[in-house]
Amino acid sequence: MIEDKNPQRTSIENLGEFGLIDHLTNNVELTQDSTDRGIGDDAAVITHNDSTVVTTDMLMEGVHFDLSYVPLKHLGYKAVMVNLSDIYAMNAVATQITVSIAMSNRFPVEAVEELYDGIKLACKVYGVDLVGGDTTASQTGLVISVTAIGEQKAEDIVYRSGAGDGDLLVVTGDVGAAYMGLQILEREKAVYKANPNSQPDIEAYSYLLERQLKPEARKDISKLLADLDVKPTSMIDVSDGLSSEVIHLCKNSEIGMKIYEEKIPLDPTVINACEEFNLDSTTIALSGGEDYELLFTVKQEDFPKIKANPSLSIIGHAVPQGEGIHLITRSGEQVPIQAMGWNSFKG
Repeated sequence: MIEDKNPQRTSIENLGEFGLIDHLTNNVELTQDSTDRGIGDDAAVITHNDSTVVTTDMLMEGVHFDLSYVPLKHLGYKAVMVNLSDIYAMNAVATQITVSIAMSNRFPVEAVEELYDGIKLACKVYGVDLVGGDTTASQTGLVISVTAIGEQKAEDIVYRSGAGDGDLLVVTGDVGAAYMGLQILEREKAVYKANPNSQPDIEAYSYLLERQLKPEARKDISKLLADLDVKPTSMIDVSDGLSSEVIHLCKNSEIGMKIYEEKIPLDPTVINACEEFNLDSTTIALSGGEDYELLFTVKQEDFPKIKANPSLSIIGHAVPQGEGIHLITRSGEQVPIQAMGWNSFKG
């Protein structure tokens, strides 16, 4: 579906592994004071004054992305976002990343350049340094592994395990849009296969597609909460679906939870798309992944500080563990919540 805008094809074999690395990283700029040594030695050298936070995620072609409709620049950007989101979910500041890529010989140098354009753009926008990584051959398609590094004072790091009975459950932004963006892309792919001459009309779905193809990690939330003088008691990012993340928080904090259907934030385009696809919007909000919003709990006394903030929605509250995890529907029915989110090991 994606038109090849760069017909030039330079074989990676012409450069070799080390030549390719040099070619891709020769203009990498370092901006973090904590980066003592970046690309060029056997390892990067980083000096953090506070606790160091580290996370790694891997994206695999055919499992996590489909190159028939995902532009490589968007893919590079998204691969960084996936990892930065985990750093921000610890209430930490992201500082560096490393990127490792495995690819087959069907990818020319120009394609890898496009992928790295997205990676470098993400680094520039979010103020993180690219300090290392690796490239190797693959016989199973494109694989991208990113490790993100961050820092935070030990006492300000937020874990999944700190929520208590009565705490309020809060989510940033809105949920479900990335999943519906994926449904649009899959539908257009099927249409294209049936009729390659068809022209997709996707302007009305621009928000949904952007949330799927070029998500943004919530770097802003840590500062927002600090400015409000609010420290979350627990936190997680919404990558695998709201229901799955709620269950993770409850399991780690040993609590139950009540979530109110009417409080779940949905963009109008999500509601419209769900109606078009004959899907229940609440189910999509609970099960759709890749929103990369932050889900966290706060003490009840912090309610006045956050209640009117447009970036935050209070969607529920913690209860004793023995009461379970439930969705309170608009009609007042109490429905047990199950993990319905993304699972890469399911067929």
